[in-house]
Amino acid sequence: MSKDWIAVADKSRCRIFSQKGRNGPIEEIATLVSPMTRLKNQDINADRPGAAFDAGGQGRHAMGASVDPVEQEAIRFAKEVAAKLESGRQQGEFDRLYVVAEPRFLGYLRQSIARPLKERIAAEIGKDWTLQTPKEIQERLREATFG
Repeated sequence: MSKDWIAVADKSRCRIFSQKGRNGPIEEIATLVSPMTRLKNQDINADRPGAAFDAGGQGRHAMGASVDPVEQEAIRFAKEVAAKLESGRQQGEFDRLYVVAEPRFLGYLRQSIARPLKERIAAEIGKDWTLQTPKEIQERLREATFG
């Protein structure tokens, strides 16, 4: 009997479930949280941006970050989630992995997951199910993967 993991995530929370067999009940085994992504940009980066002179010498302007602080924290959190999933793979805790994540966060996860873990992914779903009950997640996953 195979053992599956189901990772359900958005930029601030990841719930990991375990399921034995395709029809077995799912059980939440871990929760990862990134409270920084719930803050506003100005709360994460409280300092004002630096100033620079224009190349032509006509005046000064504020310098902005290339990636806003909330998105940068989401990218960091995706790496943390990928590391947790990779640890589970290395320890043989699952055979197949189902990843359900808010679309933008799913993109960050894809960039953070290495090939050995990617080979275990049975399905990816670009939806935010983080507030669903385990039973709802199980039903939606069954509909999305098996029709």
